[in-house]
Amino acid sequence: MVVEVRQSSAQMSVEEFEALAEFTAREIETVGLEFIGGRLGVRKARNGNHGTVAAWLARRCLRDRPDLGLHPNVGLRVAEHGEGRALPDGVLAPTGSFAGQGAWADPGSALMTVEITSCDSDTHHRDREEKPQAYAGAGIPLYLLVDRHTRWTAVHSEPDPALGYRDVHMVRFGGTITLPEPLGIELDTEELKQYVD
Repeated sequence: MVVEVRQSSAQMSVEEFEALAEFTAREIETVGLEFIGGRLGVRKARNGNHGTVAAWLARRCLRDRPDLGLHPNVGLRVAEHGEGRALPDGVLAPTGSFAGQGAWADPGSALMTVEITSCDSDTHHRDREEKPQAYAGAGIPLYLLVDRHTRWTAVHSEPDPALGYRDVHMVRFGGTITLPEPLGIELDTEELKQYVD
């Protein structure tokens, strides 16, 4: 008799993760949990420079697109089949898109997710590898990475669920980067030089 043993690479089920994330959010307000690629991730509290970059980006985007909002602290169901849970630093979407959706929103109205690197050991793997794949898998048109460590800004576009984003355009802080359609916004990144850690 042959017994087939199915192994999962996930640390826990999505339901178990959501229960743990809800408990953590209630008990420790400076920590947020993510679940990407079957792996538990911890988002620590951000510093003032991190928040200033988010405010800078919100001003720039909303100046050109007042119909949108840069929504902070929105949990998204991500990856190709929505089995991941991410806490981007911001989600650019039409105003009111996430009203009434609960802790983990559908990413269908998201035009762009934003990550701003922090000073932690998991930044490379999380922000530069896992998150682009998860956001592309969810069909989010754009992913903007403001990388304060390397002093580069990267816009990822043309999502492919299997491959990730097929196009990545990068500029050093101080240059101008274009957020392509569906946004069509140009960002002068000179100011970002002030906010590296």
